[in-house]
Amino acid sequence: MFKKVTHEEIEKTKAFHGHWCPGLAIGIRAAEFVLNELGKASDEEMVAVVETDSCAMDAIQFLTGCTYGKGNLIHKDYGKNAFTFYRRRDGKAIRLVARPRAFSGGGTLSKSQEQIDLIETLRKKIQTEGLTEEEQRLWEENRLERCNQIMEASFEDLFEVKVPLDPPPKEARIHQSLICESCKESVMETRTRRFEGQILCIPCFEKLEKR
Repeated sequence: MFKKVTHEEIEKTKAFHGHWCPGLAIGIRAAEFVLNELGKASDEEMVAVVETDSCAMDAIQFLTGCTYGKGNLIHKDYGKNAFTFYRRRDGKAIRLVARPRAFSGGGTLSKSQEQIDLIETLRKKIQTEGLTEEEQRLWEENRLERCNQIMEASFEDLFEVKVPLDPPPKEARIHQSLICESCKESVMETRTRRFEGQILCIPCFEKLEKR
């Protein structure tokens, strides 16, 4: 039987992230599906590969147990609302790709063209001159409406489920630390660079390379 995330889990996810928004809602729904399919990671037995730096990532970390610090949440900056999960013990894997209509019309999440145009206008104003008090109210109303629609929508309206083509990432390893010969700070061996015989950290290497 499919188990939905509870109200308490949603509220805790909001508190962890800091605000409520459509991106977080998408992450909650993705996590909800994978928890039913693969279970929750208590340690590193499941790994998530996330192709966006959006708010969805926080929901996936909080609910699935795949975290950046443990090394079983990997960020690939592809700008896609796509989330791939691997269960190491049996190799089961799932790739979830958010449909365009999950955010901007189509299916049960449709809006009129007038509404879509208004949202786009407000989004552009946020990034430039800012919103008036009335525009801010409209923006917040729209965000809340979208969150509610995402949480109530069928999973099929939100995501495509695909079979991942890539193999699971290797397990996180602890490597030796070396001392950068320029700044004298400790740096993991696999993140060092060599320049004219010197062992350098990436920032020091990039400074020398630009000269």
